[in-house]
Amino acid sequence: MRVRYGGRRGLTAVDGVDLRVPSGKVVGLVGESGSGKSTLARAAVGLSPVSAGRVLLGGVDVRRLPRRRPLQMVFQDPYSSLDPRMSIGESITEAIPRGRRRGAAAEIARLLELVNLDPDRAGQRPGQLSGGQRQRVALARALAGRPEVLIADEITSALDVSVQGAVLNLVRSVQRQLGLSMLFISHNLAVVRYLSDFVAVMYLGRIVEFGPAAQVLADPQHPYTRDLLAAAPSAHRSLFDVRADEPAVLADAEPADPHHPPGGCRYHTRCPIGPLVRTERDLCLRADPAEAAPSRRHAAACHFSEDETPGLVIPGGTGA
Repeated sequence: MRVRYGGRRGLTAVDGVDLRVPSGKVVGLVGESGSGKSTLARAAVGLSPVSAGRVLLGGVDVRRLPRRRPLQMVFQDPYSSLDPRMSIGESITEAIPRGRRRGAAAEIARLLELVNLDPDRAGQRPGQLSGGQRQRVALARALAGRPEVLIADEITSALDVSVQGAVLNLVRSVQRQLGLSMLFISHNLAVVRYLSDFVAVMYLGRIVEFGPAAQVLADPQHPYTRDLLAAAPSAHRSLFDVRADEPAVLADAEPADPHHPPGGCRYHTRCPIGPLVRTERDLCLRADPAEAAPSRRHAAACHFSEDETPGLVIPGGTGA
């Protein structure tokens, strides 16, 4: 898939992404701000134009499916995603397919109970609810369409820390109960590890690593993934046993201009194992590592991932 805004001087926010969300599984999509995560999500649900490629569900282009949208999205900001003039019940009813609205009251009560809210809240307006309660309503509204795939875009980042864990537990419970496929977008690796079966790492519009969550987080192949792990909050940093002789010189550098991404490997301007550190590795300046990525472990878009991957150990644990 490719998503481009503007003309010749425009921005390619998503560039040649090929990502699969297995049925009934959760794929965590991680990357720093500006990497293209939200654009990819919005394109999947039809809110951003797809310049090239398709979004397939069960092998069928979603644009050719019936009017009922099989993909639904929960947005980052619970304060702007709900219409303040509509009651909670009205917002949920709007998302229920027209053919099932005759029993809307019972369906609204069922959905509110599913997200651990009192059905009596249906008559209230968003301004009467907390941020965590609004995000539960947003989840109920997304589920009203009975989707097969749910996309959650940074749904806890705008919430108080005290309620983030409760919302994450709810999302995991609902996903398992309904057997939903889910694309879960976050910059928080601890959250992704808690929820996800698979992890995809995105940088400058491209997927640079993908694989089972436990394997990617325990044995990352791409240097960008390792830099993300090293930049995790201090409470988690001690979990990662990074090789002492690896040069940590460029991870905090600014990303390249997305309007003019560098040739070759897009990460070479920051890479701690690339040509700025090892001048003999000029291959990174000339050749795109994405072309041979499928043959590498975790489909890593790195020419030297198999030569440089350090051994990391992450102890078990399930806390968010």
